Amino acid sequence: MEEDIPPHSKTSKTSSHKEKPEVYVLRDWKEYLGESFLIVFSVLLALFLTEYFTNQREKKETREILNNVKEELIKNKKAEEEQYAYEKQVLKNIDSALKSKDFQQKIISNDEFHLNYLAPAGILYRDLSTVAWEVAKGHNITGKANIELISKLTSIYADQARIDKLEDKIADVILKYESRRQENVHASLVLMRDNYKGWAFDRAPSLIAKYDEAIKMLDGENY
Repeated sequence: MEEDIPPHSKTSKTSSHKEKPEVYVLRDWKEYLGESFLIVFSVLLALFLTEYFTNQREKKETREILNNVKEELIKNKKAEEEQYAYEKQVLKNIDSALKSKDFQQKIISNDEFHLNYLAPAGILYRDLSTVAWEVAKGHNITGKANIELISKLTSIYADQARIDKLEDKIADVILKYESRRQENVHASLVLMRDNYKGWAFDRAPSLIAKYDEAIKMLDGENY
């Protein structure tokens, strides 16, 4: 006589021997190729957009930097024109002193060199700024602007640096002990005149013309 087996026990035993169905999704090569294409396209698009926006940012930065340089050149041109007129008067004063013993005695008295008789506003009348140019070089502007413009700007700021040396050159003359002796005043005046002409005055007309050329070039630049 068979033992009675509860119905639910038979069902459980039978189910345990059944395998779960597995589902396979069949995909052809076209689907794989399409997915690969989408991945490659997405990567290339991302790289392109990154490069595009980087270039746009660099162009904007370059425009701002060059505009700052242009504004600096405009201010420096005005300053150099004023300084040129001032130096012309200083040279006239020196020439007058060279021709007059009385004037020379005023310049050298009590072991003092009275520069104010010759250059009442100081050796250099105006300062020529280089801030915008230094910033531009720090941002590698030489690799972003055309060679003709860079050459012109380099020449301008080199001339400015030479003009700035005038103070040191004149100081070398008037601060020496020998310059405080009355018998040496004529030689000191000649040295002052030559330094003014060689370092600043004779250089000014060319520099002013270079300012105009560079400003015009910057107006025509497209970045």
